[in-house]
Amino acid sequence: MNHEQKTTFLQRISEQNNTYRFRLPCRHETGRFLHNLLDFLFPLSQDCPDFGKMENQSARFDEIQVQLDNLLIPLEDKLPSTRKQVTEDFFTQLPGIFELFLSDAKAIAENDPAAVGIEEVIAVYPGFMAICAYRIAHLLAQCKVPLLPRMITEYAHGATGIDIHPNAVIGHSFFIDHGTGVVIGETAHIGDHVMIYQGVTLGASHVAKSLASVKRHPTIEDRVVIYANATILGGNTRIGEGSVIGGNAWVTHSVPAYSQVYHQSKVEIKQQMA
Repeated sequence: MNHEQKTTFLQRISEQNNTYRFRLPCRHETGRFLHNLLDFLFPLSQDCPDFGKMENQSARFDEIQVQLDNLLIPLEDKLPSTRKQVTEDFFTQLPGIFELFLSDAKAIAENDPAAVGIEEVIAVYPGFMAICAYRIAHLLAQCKVPLLPRMITEYAHGATGIDIHPNAVIGHSFFIDHGTGVVIGETAHIGDHVMIYQGVTLGASHVAKSLASVKRHPTIEDRVVIYANATILGGNTRIGEGSVIGGNAWVTHSVPAYSQVYHQSKVEIKQQMA
């Protein structure tokens, strides 16, 4: 690239930059905030700053509040109130989110036969991390913070392979097992004690920008189990309480409570001649 080409290219970048409506928080600091907050709430592993030292919790709490406040600086003119007020609102509601975290971890530990205890779930389960990131992002979205909630869930998406939109509504004691490839859309509603396995999609039956303000994703009632690679589509689709959706099922219509929905496939086994 010669000097003239470089100058033209840099000018084009500058022109494009002037069209953006938002300046974003730092991606690295967004991920660090998520990890610091979870380490503060669950200082179980030896690399956590407060491992075994409860006396440092108050100072750490204040540090994480400052960290969130700093993340909000680029978004300041888009906030519904001052950065200080938004930060205060978030941390005022954090104790309730912490209780939801514990209900999720307990649900996973009690339902997964491979889990040796709640400590393992909290420390290493990708499903738990993705749910925590979602709940933190959802709280920020409820505080009318733009962009940052999606940055948090996309960070978790990259780390876990689980994609949960921060505007989805999810009840307590939520369990994602294995998790890779799970997609939960923006307007999905999920009840309490729901279990989802890898590859599940709660998506829209149609994709169009004109549907942005419409409920496009399904409603999953309490105590539903959705097995691997099932796809449930549509804003009017409701899966009734206590239902079981089998693996690879494709569901675009509502099913009543306590239904069993299975994909029928034929498997043939032919023995080869020796």
